[in-house]
Amino acid sequence: MMALWDYICYPFTLPHMQRAIIAALATGIVCALLSCFLVLKGWSLMGDAISHAVLPGIVIAFLMGIPIIIGAFVSGLLCSITTGYIKENSRIKEDTVMGIVFSGMFAFGLVLFSKVDTSQHLNHILFGSVLGTSYNELKQILLIAIIVSLIIIVKRRDLMLYCFDPIQAKVVGLPVKLLHYGLLSILALTIVGSLKAAGVILVIAMLIAPGITAFLLCKRFEWMLVIAVIVSAFSTVLGTFISYYLDASTSACIVILQAIIFILAQIYRFTENRIAMKVKLSQ
Repeated sequence: MMALWDYICYPFTLPHMQRAIIAALATGIVCALLSCFLVLKGWSLMGDAISHAVLPGIVIAFLMGIPIIIGAFVSGLLCSITTGYIKENSRIKEDTVMGIVFSGMFAFGLVLFSKVDTSQHLNHILFGSVLGTSYNELKQILLIAIIVSLIIIVKRRDLMLYCFDPIQAKVVGLPVKLLHYGLLSILALTIVGSLKAAGVILVIAMLIAPGITAFLLCKRFEWMLVIAVIVSAFSTVLGTFISYYLDASTSACIVILQAIIFILAQIYRFTENRIAMKVKLSQ
């Protein structure tokens, strides 16, 4: 029994694993909070668009010698604003606009990256490298997580009404446009903060899976936020631990766990509905 306990605890004694778990946990919590609003608003593709669109900003920031986080945020924000502008000034649907914009910016980023002489491996940008998190990167991740989490918690009621019914939000006097672009801004900021843990490709899963899982299990939005955070926190810590012993991608392990939890939640909801239907028919 003692040997098993030592086997479990050993990774948590390593400095780089401690930083990785804290970074993954902070990323997972803020992604879980935001995912509830994205699911309610139907913005899963928007998160995908912004996560891909940050790549050219990362490369340009590297070339200019400025912090990569700034380039990524500006690029992601530019993508969201461009998408909104084209949608409002043309007959093209939003999902089509996002597909064009994010694929174009992602392709542009790949071309730029292929022409830049750098030791940075593309896989680290695409899939993350949380086990290589430095102290400075950890500070950035924690700062972004705290800022975004506080904004979401303080403005959760306004954001919930806007995501659920924008027309009603406008009727009661809420600044709908400010909430719209504010939500896009914190989405871009969250994606930038999550790049180290999840990368460009897999961050979208961390922005959707906790929220949709909680949506299946809850009928009240407040509980949806709580369940999403629990699901995300559990999967990030366990996924980081599993990735250490499997020598596998940490972000991939986290996303696989979140997908398994979602499938279990779906099975539970389906079973519960079947039982309720049988009880109703028997009465």
